[in-house]
Amino acid sequence: MEIVCLLGSPRLNGNSCTLAKEFCDTAQRLGADVRTFALNKLQYQGCQACMACKTKLDHCIINDDLTEVLQSVAEADILVMATPTYYGEVSSQLKAFIDRTYSYLVPDFIDSPNPSRLLPGKQMVFIQAQGYPDENYYSDVFPKYAKFFRWYGFEDCHCIRVCGVNKPNDVAIREDVLSQARQTAQKIVKR
Repeated sequence: MEIVCLLGSPRLNGNSCTLAKEFCDTAQRLGADVRTFALNKLQYQGCQACMACKTKLDHCIINDDLTEVLQSVAEADILVMATPTYYGEVSSQLKAFIDRTYSYLVPDFIDSPNPSRLLPGKQMVFIQAQGYPDENYYSDVFPKYAKFFRWYGFEDCHCIRVCGVNKPNDVAIREDVLSQARQTAQKIVKR
């Protein structure tokens, strides 16, 4: 089983990264191969709306550090996206990647019964850490992105979310959420 983990936080010791590490370490112990990309360390740009992926190519025309990431995700069984919540949204690092996944859609995706270029059956794990403690705030972030990734053919989308973590690695003492990360990995990898 191939897992690609995308760290959307600029802080590699931050809360979303800690949860991603907990998930990925458990998955590796269960036999999965994990490849991790720290998006903040890569050089890339967002979607340029050039439409080359809909007219000339079956992939994104931009050749930068996201080229390898997009290909790795296409080949993976599981995608892990970990992000802090900034201004009620995913980090800009993760958002730029998500925008570039537009290239996963076929040219006639709006009307096509098979809108995705990806093989079906993939799974997505969305890890969201937010400083604000009220769970009612920013609860719309995961459902919004899960909808898009289901469109790409991701059959199961799982969310691991923690609220009220402000300082880097506050989540390290949150056994409830760390356990959820381990249990999610056990559930998915053992299939």
